[in-house]
Amino acid sequence: MLDLIGMLLSWREDYKFSNIVKARRKFEDENNLPKKIMIHPVWKLLGILVILFFILNSVIGYVFFSDYGLKQTSEKIVEINKILEKERTDIGNYPEELKIIIRNNPLRKDITKDYWGNELFYKLGENGDSYVLISKGKDGILKTKDDIK
Repeated sequence: MLDLIGMLLSWREDYKFSNIVKARRKFEDENNLPKKIMIHPVWKLLGILVILFFILNSVIGYVFFSDYGLKQTSEKIVEINKILEKERTDIGNYPEELKIIIRNNPLRKDITKDYWGNELFYKLGENGDSYVLISKGKDGILKTKDDIK
């Protein structure tokens, strides 16, 4: 039923638009004017809807997902902590470099990079029994307020 109503409204708009175009073309011919580009009202409406969609999408994305990089990087740091603890229990100490935990595993090839593509800062403690793992954050500079520890 709604399809039928929609089709009838569409035909009505097409009929109205064709009458407007005919009248405009007649006026242009009579007055020797250049032809004006006329856009169907449905296309105007679709254009407005597309623009509104992109505006709303960017606003909603900014409001709800502005901390997405922080969340992803924090989860990656937790995952690396688990891997490092497993290394310590299996081998007896933490690795010298963070790249060692990749171990030819293709699933871990980007594990040493944060959400923004920056290499994670890893420093082994003096006795080898502790470590420091920090993401440089969005700006990629160490020891700034956006670092994630």
